[in-house]
Amino acid sequence: MSGQSITDRITAAQHSVTGSAVAKAVCKATTHEVMGPKKKHLDYLIQCTNEMNVNIPQLADTLFERTANSSWVVVFKALITTHHLMMYGNERFIQYLASRNTLFNLNNYLDKSAMQGYDMSTFIRRYSRYLNEKALSYRLVAVDFTKMKRGIEGVMRTMNAEKLLKTLPIIQNQHDALLDFDANPNELTNGVINAAFMLLFKDSIRLFAAYNEGIINLLEKYFDMKKNQCKEGLDMYKKFLSRMTKLSEFLKVAEEQRLREISVVSNSTSTSASPSTLSGRSVSTAAAVDLFAVSAPTTNRSDMQWTQPAETKPTGGTNWQAKTSTSTTWNPTPLPALPHMVTSVPLELLFQVPPQIGAAPLMAPQSVIYTQPGLRPTNPFAPVSGTQIQFM
Repeated sequence: MSGQSITDRITAAQHSVTGSAVAKAVCKATTHEVMGPKKKHLDYLIQCTNEMNVNIPQLADTLFERTANSSWVVVFKALITTHHLMMYGNERFIQYLASRNTLFNLNNYLDKSAMQGYDMSTFIRRYSRYLNEKALSYRLVAVDFTKMKRGIEGVMRTMNAEKLLKTLPIIQNQHDALLDFDANPNELTNGVINAAFMLLFKDSIRLFAAYNEGIINLLEKYFDMKKNQCKEGLDMYKKFLSRMTKLSEFLKVAEEQRLREISVVSNSTSTSASPSTLSGRSVSTAAAVDLFAVSAPTTNRSDMQWTQPAETKPTGGTNWQAKTSTSTTWNPTPLPALPHMVTSVPLELLFQVPPQIGAAPLMAPQSVIYTQPGLRPTNPFAPVSGTQIQFM
């Protein structure tokens, strides 16, 4: 299954005849070649999302059509291309995806043509569910958690308690869907799944940064909350701790994959590989994993051994100072041992982060009948004015 297939060439030729440059680029990015989508095709499609004369619904529909292909390679690459455009394309692309009633309906996808097809189909189903959840998150809060402003004055640190308690479960759901990809190093066997894993890895670092800052804000506000809010907040905090084990496992896979890539590069050259000779992907993986190892939370759990960052002012534990509440007179439930949270993650040093999106008001979930597991609330797409879209 190497090289472009006859079908790929015919499809590209048809788009050339009809004059659809966008559709041709989508076809080129999602060929039967067992490798990630080529950068030149992804760059072209990113530029297309910035052109106001390009029909975004038509671009998205072309990608959806490619997921109906019988080949796991084409379907996987269509998902990767979509994810790439969600991350680096114009915001109106993810706005359109969030406005659709359904996105990817691949829960039962299976390529039976080869043994590898069975294995990769599992990851296609998981990957599509994550992309559905990522679009749903945007639909609910009108912001991409991986692009929002971070830091002490960032969106999650300055959010009020009521909005925070509504937003954290949405982040948790997206975070869970990402970690459910659940690939081990022995399953990252080709360039296609590796390309998907790298996008998920970048999302995981940025998503956790927003998640972490939300928890910091929650703990800072804990003793000022109402009793029912404290109970809800304590549950969210416990869930946060429970997710750290799974996140550490995900990052271990990324680190093992990086070491494997170093070995491949070393064996293919006459001299030992240095960081400067490795691909940008390998260096980024190493830097992100190393940074996370020194700046992630420290817990008292025996299965988690995070390194405490030097000279970081504790935000809790024995140094926690309860604030006097003026709105309640009850005694809140004591928190478990409080980890030392990192207050900022300099992700811009690791990746080329897309332009940040400012704070946006939380959108109340709609009560509807869900017809698609990935995207539940309904909201038909309306014409876009500039880069804004109105959600009902």
